[in-house]
Amino acid sequence: MTEKSPSHARPTPLVRSLPPTVPFVGPEVHERANDMRFRARLGANENVFGPSPKVIAALAEAASEIWKYGDSTSHDLRAALAAHMDVAPANIVVGEGIDGLLGYLVRLMVEPGDAVVTSDGAYPTFNYHVVAHGGVLHKQPYRDDREDLPGLIAAAREVGAKLVYYANPDNPMGTWERGQDIVANLDDLPEGALLVLDEAYVELAPEGTAAPVAADDPRVIRMRTFSKAYGLAGARIGYALGEAPLIAQFEKIRNHFGVNILAQRAALVALQDQQWLRGIRDKVAASREGIARIAAENGLEHVPSATNFVTIDCGRDGEFARRVLAALVARGVFVRMPFVAPQDRCIRVSCGAPGDLEILAEVLPQALAAAQDRGD
Repeated sequence: MTEKSPSHARPTPLVRSLPPTVPFVGPEVHERANDMRFRARLGANENVFGPSPKVIAALAEAASEIWKYGDSTSHDLRAALAAHMDVAPANIVVGEGIDGLLGYLVRLMVEPGDAVVTSDGAYPTFNYHVVAHGGVLHKQPYRDDREDLPGLIAAAREVGAKLVYYANPDNPMGTWERGQDIVANLDDLPEGALLVLDEAYVELAPEGTAAPVAADDPRVIRMRTFSKAYGLAGARIGYALGEAPLIAQFEKIRNHFGVNILAQRAALVALQDQQWLRGIRDKVAASREGIARIAAENGLEHVPSATNFVTIDCGRDGEFARRVLAALVARGVFVRMPFVAPQDRCIRVSCGAPGDLEILAEVLPQALAAAQDRGD
C-alpha cells in the first residue's frame, strides 16, 4: 500500500511507495522501549575491547579542533591506506562507514528497474539502499550456512545484474571462504556486473581470507571499515578500494565533508597501531572460544566464525530461536539473529569481555528454558 504523502512536501513516487524501514533496531531503542539497561551488549558486533589507547589520546588532542570541517579528501588517511594496501590513493575513497559507501555505490550504479543480486538473509542495509533507488533485488539462498558465490554469479548472468553483493567473512553467519577461491570465480562474472565484496570483518579472519584482487580490477569493489577490528563503530568511517575510474565517480555524488575531523584522525592512528590490532585479534579469538563453550554447555552447536561474533544454532526452528532471543533480551542480554530461514534457527552473539560472557553463561540456560516452556 502506498504511503500517504505529506500535505506540503512532495516526496518522489518511489519514496512514497516504500514502507518505513529500519534495517537494524539499535540496543538503545530496546532500552527506551522497555525502560531498562542491558547488562551485556552482545548484538551489534561492536568491538567491546575498544580502540588503541593511542587513538583515545589522539581524539583527546584533536577535540579542540572540532570546530573545523574534516579534510574533504581525507588526504592523510587515504595516503596511509594506500601505503598499507600497496595501492594508489586514486584507488581509495573514504566514507561514512561501509553503510554510507554502499549507499553511494548504489546511487552511482542503480536506476529504477535495474537488477541487483544478493543472498537471501545477507546484510540488509545493502538491500535498503537498492530498494530506495528502485532497484530490483534477486536473492539466492545460502548453501550450508554460506553465501553461494557461484550461485550469485549464475543469477547475475540470468537477470543481467549490475551489482552482485557478497560478504567475506559473512554476516550474519560468520562463515568465510579463501580469497583465492573468490578470485577463481571472477572469470565467470558476466560482463557489466560489478562484484561488491564486503570485507568488514577481514582483519579478524584467518590468513588468506582477503581476496588477492588487483586494485585496478574493474570487476570488483572492496568495502572495508574501521568499525569492527579497529573499534571505531561510533566514528562511522570506512573505505572502498577499486579501479581508479570507478573511485573517481564517487567524487560526483559523495558528501565531501561527511567524514568528520575526529573520525579521520582516529582512523589514521588506528591504522598505524597494528600491534594493538594483533592483540584485538587474540582477544576476539578467545571470546569466540568462550561463546562456543557456553553454547556447548547448553547442548547447542555453533557455526565456526571468522568474525567478532558467533552464530549459535538453537537446534529447532526460527520461532523457537525468536523465543530464545526474546528471553535473552528480557534478561538484559542484547543479541540479534538471522532474519531468513533456515538460518533463523540461530542467534548471533557478538564477542564480549569476560564479564559479558559470564552474564551470557548465567542467562542462556534460563532463556532456553523459558523458550521451551512457552512452546509447550
